[in-house]
Amino acid sequence: MSKRDFYEVLGADRNASAADLKSAYRKLAMQLHPDRNPGDAEAERKFKEVNEAYDALRDDDRRAAYDRFGHAAFEGGGAGAAGGFDFGGGGGFADIFDEMFGEFMGGRRGRQSSARGADLRFNLEVTLEEAFSGKQAKVRVPTSVACDDCGGSGAAGGAEPVTCTMCRGAGKVRSQQGFFTVERGCPTCHGAGRVIDDPCRNCSGAGRVEKEKTLSVNVPSGIEDGTRIRVGGEGEAGLRGGPPGDLYIFVSTRPHRFFRREGADIQCRVPIPITTAALGGSIEVPAIDGGRTRVNVPAGTQTGQQFRLKGKGMTVLRSNARGDMYVQAQVETPVSLTKQQQDLLRQFEKAGGTGAKHSPESESFFSRVKEFWDDLTD
Repeated sequence: MSKRDFYEVLGADRNASAADLKSAYRKLAMQLHPDRNPGDAEAERKFKEVNEAYDALRDDDRRAAYDRFGHAAFEGGGAGAAGGFDFGGGGGFADIFDEMFGEFMGGRRGRQSSARGADLRFNLEVTLEEAFSGKQAKVRVPTSVACDDCGGSGAAGGAEPVTCTMCRGAGKVRSQQGFFTVERGCPTCHGAGRVIDDPCRNCSGAGRVEKEKTLSVNVPSGIEDGTRIRVGGEGEAGLRGGPPGDLYIFVSTRPHRFFRREGADIQCRVPIPITTAALGGSIEVPAIDGGRTRVNVPAGTQTGQQFRLKGKGMTVLRSNARGDMYVQAQVETPVSLTKQQQDLLRQFEKAGGTGAKHSPESESFFSRVKEFWDDLTD
């Protein structure tokens, strides 16, 4: 049985670009892959045919030979002027699969470089005052650092690793499984391509040791709860001289006994004596910057009424601006009254102190309640 034309097998034109050929191959290979067609002998045959066609056409020299001599270009001792061609470098199915599945596996596998160290997380809690003014925080981070004895190489005396004899420095080995050539990372060097003959005794060949580091971290003024600060290169040291990871500091703000933050603004709930709320006056409240500020309370102030103090809130991150402070009044009902105080309140009540003129909200509420009850009885 004669072989089909390779371009026909791939469903591509003879003038197709390398990218078009690759796209056609990938589409067919995905459709015909044995994993997707278990037990289908015809799909398996076509899958092998597609791989053979793409293996011949994916290389420019091999494609040129095929375009000139056809299948004879790859048949050693075959007919025609070609006389058989061996272009080397043709990796067979394993290399083709690398191209096919490389994007799904994070890129083509090759020799691994020294592994990058892991990123670290540190949770830092600050007070609201520290978030307002900023600070230099000292943090103690348990991590891995480069071994001093071997300079991070993992080899005793800082010697250079040698080429792995198992994979000859390739970092990968191949094995035949049926008609597949399977490529795996080298089990001896774990894909590095090099091994250490004499490991450092201090770090056991890892090139790093466990250690606690003390770092000074700048917490900027105005920082918000949940902000992440990245400290480059202060994460875990890489294996055998690999680059270090980064340190990420997550900042949280401790609850405050007086203030509640809302973005750049702060809320402060302040109890006000009933006499001050009724007659008017002033109160002194704390400020986030450590000072004090006076608030004028107008006569007739009700619970929930807010007073805005402009520019008395939190510092805005990376600016000289400040938010506002909102003082919320909480009118306090007096307790433990003396007999004289009770008598005075009764006199106030007899004098009409609880009428609509003096208590408009309660009068309005109970008027609406009466209407509600009247509607129910109609």
